[in-house]
Parts: sequence; structure tokens; C-alpha cells
Amino acid sequence: MSDSVDFLTYRYPDENGRFGPYGGRFVPETLMPALEELEQAYLQARNDSTFQAELQRLFLTYVGRPTPITHARRLSEQLGGAQIYLKREDLAHSGAHKINNALGQALLVKRMGKRRIVAETGAGQHGVATATVCALLGIECVVYMGTVDMARQAPNVFRMKLLGAEVRGVDSGSRTLKDAINEAIRDWVTNVGDTHYLLGSALGPHPYPTIVRDFQSVIGREARRQMLDPAAGGPGRLPDAIVACVGGGSNAIGIFHPFLADTQVRLIGVEAGGRGIESGEHAARFADPALARLGVLHGTKSFVMQDADGQIALTHSVSAGLDYASVGPEHALLRDLGRSEYTYATDDEALAGFKLLCETEGIIPALESAHAVAHLVKLAPELGKDAIILVNLSGRGDKDLDTVMSAIGQS
Repeated sequence: MSDSVDFLTYRYPDENGRFGPYGGRFVPETLMPALEELEQAYLQARNDSTFQAELQRLFLTYVGRPTPITHARRLSEQLGGAQIYLKREDLAHSGAHKINNALGQALLVKRMGKRRIVAETGAGQHGVATATVCALLGIECVVYMGTVDMARQAPNVFRMKLLGAEVRGVDSGSRTLKDAINEAIRDWVTNVGDTHYLLGSALGPHPYPTIVRDFQSVIGREARRQMLDPAAGGPGRLPDAIVACVGGGSNAIGIFHPFLADTQVRLIGVEAGGRGIESGEHAARFADPALARLGVLHGTKSFVMQDADGQIALTHSVSAGLDYASVGPEHALLRDLGRSEYTYATDDEALAGFKLLCETEGIIPALESAHAVAHLVKLAPELGKDAIILVNLSGRGDKDLDTVMSAIGQS
């Protein structure tokens, strides 16, 4: 780990929205006023006790926060190593961590006086969360979704429509998350006067990576208190390692950030290894330097999977929410600084992790979260029986049952 960074005073991004060499604001001039308006609204809201009180009230009475931690005793016994605890974002209203950021941004939309929200979604959970808060607050909602993702996440498409959202299928490119983001941004450019783009991950142009991180950091703040408090189900001390899946990176940065100063705690992100790194059919940006290089995608500079000509490479994951060509800029910086580390799980490993958690703990995880569970099979025995691992269980797996049935059968 770098000795030059004091994580007690870690203050990224800088005034230009940069996380070291990453981040920034790479957008058409027509969007600059909207981003500046959003930044000012957020900075004011962050210091506004009335806004914060309303957000906390809705977290408590609507989202169901704090979400608990669960000691996964049988899973720990089966793996024969570290004691495993789960941060249960699957129990948040709408079934995943996405509601934290969607609610915060929707309150900002009301504050800015805009009447319409556009969003993108891959696994569907961000789309469901956005549709949910728009229904709650009376805001018009349009969600863009790749047609491949619509097919494999049909229940979430129906849920969004039930909640009053218009779901627009995207048939261009790989017909997945990257292409849905493209269309959402086009809509935003066209209707920027009355429309807010509710970006779902710690990506995009400044100030989105910071806004999303801050709204999702409720996960880590709660988890830190709970791990220290036996009355809340914790072991009475901080974990030795925290594990979270990483697509764009919102659930991971949300749980990592409040632990940055606790440098004895390892922070481990698990990317989508797809069909294996050698196959080129994956979304493991940090694991494949032949495909992932520094570049700009969707308004921010970070590691981007590209072909030899610099065109965005196709990605693959059994998990729609991890099937994305880039990664959040703060993750890239934390990796450079040595504060966080990144690995990957393949489709087969994630499916095995999915079944393992179901059978040992009676919890059906999202396929995204199953990538984090898969890494425990390697990590828990390595750390030994006195160690403690905290896993961010970012969502529940109802939405993935059709995919899992197709992949491993119904027996």
C-alpha cells in the first residue's frame, strides 16, 4: 500500500472531479450547465439539515434501513476457514442497494424543480429502484434497457412497468448496459431543460461518481457500527476483509469508503470473469491488460475494455449488472494506491456460489452478489478460523432465477 496517502484525510475527487488521473467531465457542452447545476444542488443538499433529515426518514420508514448483518455460520463451517458475515442489502426495499442512490438523487430532482427522470439499467435493479422512487415522489420516469437484458431480466421489466415507468428497449451494439447508457444520455441531451439523468453506478461525469458514492456509503457506515456491536449481530471488531462485486462499482465503493482509514481491513472487489480471461468474453477490467486500457466512456476516464483500434469491446457476464466495459474512477485510483485489490469470478464460479449460499444459508443472492460469494471459496480457507470476512450481499436473486435455471437446470 502507498505510504503517501493518509486515508483519514482522504478527500477525492479534487475540484475538477478527478480521482488522481481518473474521472473528470467529458461531455458535450450542452450538458455542462446541467452538471454544474447538479453539483451545486448536491453540495447545498449535503449541508442542508432538512434535506438530510428527509433522506434519513425515508431510509428508515420506506427503504427499511438499517439493513442487518447476518453471521453465515453454516457457510463458514462448510468453507472451513474465516467466519463470514453478510451485509444484507438484499433486504432493502426493491431488493438491492440501488434504492439508496435512487432515493437520494430523486430528492435532488425535487429540489431542482425538474419533472422527469431518465435512467439506464442492466440487471434491472437500478431501473426498479428508479421507478419505485419516481412513483413515491410523483416524477415521470423513462428507463432504457438493452433488449438482451430485457430478455434475461423479464420480471424486473414487468416490475418497472407496474410502477408506472416507461421501459424503452435498446437494440444497438451489444444490447446491454453500455448501450442503455448511450440512449439515456441521448435523451438527456435532448431534454436537458426539464430532465435529470439518474445514473445508477459510481461512473459518469463529475459529480456523479461522488454523489453515488456518498449516497451508497450508508452501507459502509451501518456495517462498521454493526460489526463493532455484538447487540447488532456483529463480532465486536472490524473485519479482516470486505468483499463486494464490482461492475460499475456502486455497492463496492459504498461499503469500502467508510473503511478506507481502517487500513488493517482488506478491501476486495470481484469483477465478472465471464467465460474466462483467456476467452476475451468477460468484464474483468483490472484482470486483462490486453483488453482494458485507460480511456473515456460515458463521460469519465477510467479503465475501459477496448479493441486494438480503441473501439469499445463487447463484454460478457452471466450477470447483467456486471456486464459493463468500464469501472468507476475511484476504484481505479484506490487500486493504484494499493488500498483496494481486485480479482474476478467466472460465470461457473458465480453460479456455484449462488447455489452454495442458497443451500447453506437459505438466502438466494443476486448473480452479481454471487460473484462475491464465489471468491469466499478461495479466500475463507486462506485466512483461517480466527479471521472475519464481511460480504456485501448487494441484492436478492429473484430476478435471476430464469437465468440460473437455464444455466444449471431445474433439478
